[in-house]
Amino acid sequence: MKGITEAMADIKYKRILLKLSGEALTGSQAYGIEPGVIDGIADEIIEAYSMGVQVAIVVGGGNFFRGVQGSSWGMDKAAADYVGMLATIMNCLILQGVLNKKGIPTRVQTAITMPSVAEPFIRLRAIRHLEKNRVVIFGGGTGNPHVTTDTAAALRGAEIKADAILMAKNHVDGVFDSDPKLNPSAKRLDYISFDDLISQNLKVMDSAAVSLCEQNNIPIIVFDFARSGAIKRLVQGEQIGTLVASRPPEVMA
Repeated sequence: MKGITEAMADIKYKRILLKLSGEALTGSQAYGIEPGVIDGIADEIIEAYSMGVQVAIVVGGGNFFRGVQGSSWGMDKAAADYVGMLATIMNCLILQGVLNKKGIPTRVQTAITMPSVAEPFIRLRAIRHLEKNRVVIFGGGTGNPHVTTDTAAALRGAEIKADAILMAKNHVDGVFDSDPKLNPSAKRLDYISFDDLISQNLKVMDSAAVSLCEQNNIPIIVFDFARSGAIKRLVQGEQIGTLVASRPPEVMA
């Protein structure tokens, strides 16, 4: 078995920001968290972590509550978004518990201050945790309403100087030229530029998040997290899913 130093030589992305949707945690359930799913996600994270990769995570909250859901009930949009932020923090604490149980040192930092359960987000402290080989989970989005957790992922990725943002999708293996649920002939793209992703209105990440990644030259990799070993293979530079970047992979290499 390779040691961490030797394994690091095979790694393309040494610091990653993993974006998980809340809905991805539900599994076969209508809402909440399916234990087997979050356990499997933790194992995938540990595979990359064990190679020496620095792992930061942003988790959505849609498995518990979404701001648009509250708005449809007549709630004020900002108030509904704050409830959604609290839902993301619930997911963060649960994922932290699973990782800690598996022996992985983990810290949760939140954009909404709640010192009884987590650290406040402090950029340099987050970077220090990563350098100390701790997994860092960011909760509470950006701390502001009217902003998605996609944008939070792009922002945190830029702040910690991530080498790549890994967008984990549930049984969707990348970006397609049209909706594969509506068009059986839809083709998966190996690569697409930031500008084309926005201009073609392909629903992968909101446009504000894509623009943030483009401005900071952070590639986005959209992949199916249900594929066993996908995160490990991605950090080693294998072509899985779709690369969203300023230049094609052969130019970036």
